[in-house]
Amino acid sequence: MAVSPLDLRYKSEMNAVFDEENKLAKWLAVEGALAKAQSRVGRVPISAAKEIERKAHLKYVKLERVKEIEREIDHDLMAMVKALSEKCNGDAGKYVHLGATSYDIEDTANALILRDAIKIIERKLVHLKQILLVLAEENKLKVCIGRTHGQHAVPTTYGMKFALYASEIDRHQKRLQQALDRMVVGKMSGAVGTMSSFGKEGFRIQEYVMRELGVEPDLVTNQVVQRDRHAEVLFVLALVGCTLEKIAKEIRNLQRTEIMEVAEPFGRKQVGSSTMPHKRNPHRCERICSLVRLLRSNVSVSLENIALEHERDLTNSANERFIIPESFIVANFMLNEMIDILVGLEFFPDNIRKNIELSKGQIMAERLMILLAQKGMSRQEAHELLRNASVKAFKEGKHLREALSENGEVMRYLSERELEDAFDTNTYIGEAVEIVERALKELKRA
Repeated sequence: MAVSPLDLRYKSEMNAVFDEENKLAKWLAVEGALAKAQSRVGRVPISAAKEIERKAHLKYVKLERVKEIEREIDHDLMAMVKALSEKCNGDAGKYVHLGATSYDIEDTANALILRDAIKIIERKLVHLKQILLVLAEENKLKVCIGRTHGQHAVPTTYGMKFALYASEIDRHQKRLQQALDRMVVGKMSGAVGTMSSFGKEGFRIQEYVMRELGVEPDLVTNQVVQRDRHAEVLFVLALVGCTLEKIAKEIRNLQRTEIMEVAEPFGRKQVGSSTMPHKRNPHRCERICSLVRLLRSNVSVSLENIALEHERDLTNSANERFIIPESFIVANFMLNEMIDILVGLEFFPDNIRKNIELSKGQIMAERLMILLAQKGMSRQEAHELLRNASVKAFKEGKHLREALSENGEVMRYLSERELEDAFDTNTYIGEAVEIVERALKELKRA
């Protein structure tokens, strides 16, 4: 019976990448490449290398057998070596794992696994960015209230919101690609990284192995590939998660009953509460905000793994069995959730318009201040005038336009028509449309 929600609630195609059988398959692939490389430099008979290569597959080496051996010897990698060796005909088995240390195999196999995992995340980021760009295009003229400090500020557009998120996702794509280049490295350098177990052929063997697997050889290692690489990848996943949290938080806040400008999709038979039948909770966005805390915490653990003692210790090993697959599976689930949410995102135009009028014109105080300054009033004097007028209008429950029309100083600078026009929120969005269009052009090209 599954215990972890990673195997149930949050399961996706990412799980197969970190499945035990896939891990074993990658270990075997590295062992096969090592035997082939050593045969090329004359350290292993060609016939033995071919036999090892042929048997280094799940068809022959079964996970059940590896686990059986591991229970006896308490070493998972060596259990694989023994299971592979016993499947090799003739004396080929004695050449399995020749000169290698466990992490020559494990870290090189990890590079293969993480390459596949990163590619899945990359595809999801591309898809998410495309959805955000569509939303930005569709909503570039949808004027709404901008909020700072939780208060109404000045008008903006929903297109601006989505373009902002798309640009952030684009940066994550670039970060992930850079991390991929630094992460997909392997080693075949022996116990402390000196290649002494491979004699004078160490560089050639490592080069042949990595070329066979499509992995770059690490420049310098000790017994392990250094963990700053792994920490960087988990950090990028956490950054991705933080952007998803940002989007989810915005949707959650905009879905509040008092605001209700947008809402995440709600199924026809979906239940919001076990006791309150009317509830329409943004639970999927809340789930994203919950899971990102896990992603961030895993970064902290990965940073602790960098400073291993001397040429290595084992303090990274146990926790990496959790934090690496967990981070990728959780990040992939979060991306899937956000993609579904945005595809089905619901807008409430009447509430968007109602909310932009909620302050009774006070959100246009900045525009009036600038207009008065353009007409000849000092900027500071105009600011103080609008501040006092806004306070007065708020206390008296008046529209700011009414309060200003009663102010002789204001009307000395502005006509009635100019005052009226200044409160048109649709004409005070600056270059928002152009900003979105430029972002669309740039991000579609990326």
